[in-house]
Amino acid sequence: MPIPAKTFALILAGGSGTRFWPLSRHSHPKQLLDLFGTGTLLEQAIRRLDGLVPHDHILILTNALQLDAVRATASMLPAENIFAEPAKRDTAPAVALGIGLIAARQPDAVMMVLPADHLIRDTAAFQTVMRAALTTAEMSDGLVTIGIHPTWPCSSYGYIERGERAVIPGLASQNPVFEVKRFREKPSPELATRFLQQGGFSWNAGMFVWSLPTVIQQLSSHAPELARFIAELRASNNIAATIDARFASLPATSIDYALMESADRVFNIEATFDWDDVGSWLSVAKYFENTGSDNRANNPITQLDSSNNIVFNARPGNRIALLGVDDLIIVQTEDALLIAHRKQADAIKDLAKILPPELL
Repeated sequence: MPIPAKTFALILAGGSGTRFWPLSRHSHPKQLLDLFGTGTLLEQAIRRLDGLVPHDHILILTNALQLDAVRATASMLPAENIFAEPAKRDTAPAVALGIGLIAARQPDAVMMVLPADHLIRDTAAFQTVMRAALTTAEMSDGLVTIGIHPTWPCSSYGYIERGERAVIPGLASQNPVFEVKRFREKPSPELATRFLQQGGFSWNAGMFVWSLPTVIQQLSSHAPELARFIAELRASNNIAATIDARFASLPATSIDYALMESADRVFNIEATFDWDDVGSWLSVAKYFENTGSDNRANNPITQLDSSNNIVFNARPGNRIALLGVDDLIIVQTEDALLIAHRKQADAIKDLAKILPPELL
C-alpha cells in the first residue's frame, strides 16, 4: 500500500521520569533510557518510521528540562523539528501544537501522533498498520485510532469500543477498519473482564492518524480554543513567540477528552504488531534474561536461595549478588541504589517525591 503524500509524524516525548527511578530522572525519563540494550525507546520510535516518513517530516515535542537530551538522542532529525513545550498542559494542547506546526508547513498533510515510550519490536507489522491508517485518514472524513488487542482485563488502560465495519468508498485495506462506538474510561477489573468476554474492545494506546483538514474541522466544532491556537500558529510570523504567549493558557486536558470522545466520526484499526507500554520495572523485567529461580537481570548476577527478583545493574563492573531474598526490585546506578518489594513497583513514583532534589 503506497504512503499517502505529505505524511508527517508527531512524537510525544515528555514524561516525569519517576517510575523507573533511580535509572530515570526528570531530565532522562523512560523514553530516553536504553532499557533493553537496543537503543532508547525514543530512538526506536524514530527508527520504526524509516521508509514511512522522511526525517524532515518527523516532529518531536518534549519539555525544556529534556530538550538537550532529546536533541542528542534524535540527532538524525533537523534540530528545528524538536520543540519544548513551555508549560505542562497534557496531551490536547501538545497535539494542537503539533498540528499547528505541521499545518504551517503543509496545510493538507496527513499526520500520525505517536508516543515515544512504547516498546514495539515488529517494525514491518507496525508499518503495515500505519500505512492502512494513513490511507484511511486520507480517503475519509474520520479520525483514526490504533487499538491494541487486550490480552488481560487491565484496569489501568482506557478502552475503545468498536462498532460496525466502516464503509469508506475506494478504500482497499488488509487491515479491517471499524467505526468507534465510544471510548471507555479506565474500568474496574470486573468491568474490564466483561469487556474481554464481550469482545469488540481494544486498549487505547494513544496513537492517532488524521488529515489536517479533518482534525482542524473537528477541533473547530468540539475544542474551538485549540482550533484558534492552531490558526494563530499558521498565521504567525514568529511561531516561537506565539507558543510562548499562548500555550500556557490552553486548557490542561487530554486529547481523548477534548476531541476523540466527541468527534463526529472515529475509526479503529486494531494493531497486528506487538506492543508494550513498559510502565514499570515489572514490565521491563519480562525482557531480561531469566538467570534461574525466576530471577531476571540485565547483566550477570550471582544468586543463592533467592527467587523472583528483578535486577538492573547500570554498573556491570560491580557484581550484584543475591542471598536468601525473594520478590525484590534492585536497581543500581552510579549514584543511587533502589531496593523495593515487587508489590511496590507502582509506588516508586511516590518514593521519588521524598528523595533529595539532586537525585531527581
